[in-house]
Amino acid sequence: MPDYEKIKKELAGIAIEDNPALVRQKSRDFYWYSPILKAQLDNVTADLVVTPKDEAEVIQTLRVAFAHGVPVTPRGAGTGNYGQAMPLSGGIVLNLAAMDKIKEIHPGRVICEPGIVMAQLDKQTKAHSGQELRFHPSTAQTATIGGFIAGGSGGVGSITWGGLRDLGNILRLRVVTMEAEPRVLDLTGWDLQKVSHAYGTNGIITEIEMPLAPAYDWVDVLVGYDDFMTAVRFSDKLARSNGILVKEIAPIAAPIPHDYFTRHRPYIRKDQSVVVLMIAPHSMDAFLAFAASQNGEIIFRSDKVESMRGIPHAYELAWNHTTLRALKIDPKFTYLQVQYPGPDHVEKVQKMVEIFGDEVPGHLEFIRFDGQIQCSGLPLVRYTTEGRLEEIIEIHQDHGCPIFNPHRYTLEEGGMKRTDRIQLAFKHETDPKGLLNPGKMIAWENPNFDFSAGKNYLFPGLASIMEPS
Repeated sequence: MPDYEKIKKELAGIAIEDNPALVRQKSRDFYWYSPILKAQLDNVTADLVVTPKDEAEVIQTLRVAFAHGVPVTPRGAGTGNYGQAMPLSGGIVLNLAAMDKIKEIHPGRVICEPGIVMAQLDKQTKAHSGQELRFHPSTAQTATIGGFIAGGSGGVGSITWGGLRDLGNILRLRVVTMEAEPRVLDLTGWDLQKVSHAYGTNGIITEIEMPLAPAYDWVDVLVGYDDFMTAVRFSDKLARSNGILVKEIAPIAAPIPHDYFTRHRPYIRKDQSVVVLMIAPHSMDAFLAFAASQNGEIIFRSDKVESMRGIPHAYELAWNHTTLRALKIDPKFTYLQVQYPGPDHVEKVQKMVEIFGDEVPGHLEFIRFDGQIQCSGLPLVRYTTEGRLEEIIEIHQDHGCPIFNPHRYTLEEGGMKRTDRIQLAFKHETDPKGLLNPGKMIAWENPNFDFSAGKNYLFPGLASIMEPS
């Protein structure tokens, strides 16, 4: 057992929290979206929370933790959904929220620390030079940029810019290693793949350089349709309309919008499927002409209401905020993450709607993927049993719709279904004792794990703290 009193002395001068209730609070994320992860991770907690204010304090924390053999799990704002930032082996939660400074703003790029909240980053870059991040998650009001890079993939704006995996959507990352004497590495180009979406398993991000795009006062628009698939076809056509600048296109099936978008409910009929949109102001006339040609009913426009006070942003109806709004009212829901590979993505969606109906209400996000327009899905699932959930996943995959499983906390099971050899090799180089966020990279913990067996990987460190089922 590590000597935490000694560790605290060696970290003197750095902000530390050891109150068990506060430590537990900083040891969780939105894992409870999944009933399966809720059962597995409910008892997870760290021993200490350490909040460095700069890179030097990160280095000191890692130096001390390495010497004592203590695991370190980095955390932004805890807005992830799969236990990415939960300390499966206890130890130290490295809370990076205090490292929240913008260092430089230039035409087309910004340099900042990892702990800055993304909405604040956009606010400052917009005020400084009329620029904003290319895309962000629906949790932009609370999520940090470092957490997004370590645990996210795309979001609001991905219809134009693609995702974090696309070259050029991250410019540079500065990373500290977990060694006896931590090193500081600057990564660019293909090397960024080593640490982006790696859950902090192979380095702690201390500085970020991201590209920027022109900022607009985006107009939130809701378009209503009597039929979900008509809304999907409208969305697909709009996504391909080159001249109309959009930031968000999300068709969502009835009755989800009426039942769970409570602040927008006065505008939505019970049986109405809705397309959630963000349109650039200068594209509104063109968009309205397009919508009229598709018999779309404009049921809400943020530029026409008397006040937006108390009304959420359009993006806070989309992505995983759709799931959150449903869960707040009906905790029996969960969700899936589905890919519908093109060019026949609309037909694949239709097949899934025919098979599942209201058991899996549709929710799509139109994105640019490898240069092509397609859609990914965040459908809600009316959860009954784990066995039925696995059947639903299998049926999707049998119909050519891969699942990025949000009911798993490991990197590989969440989507890759295979070892990422680049990230694994980098972990051997930067974290030789395996102390960074242990349990999240199966390839490190169990190199012989059979991904084809269909079994859920359970990190040995969890077995001792899980309640008997």
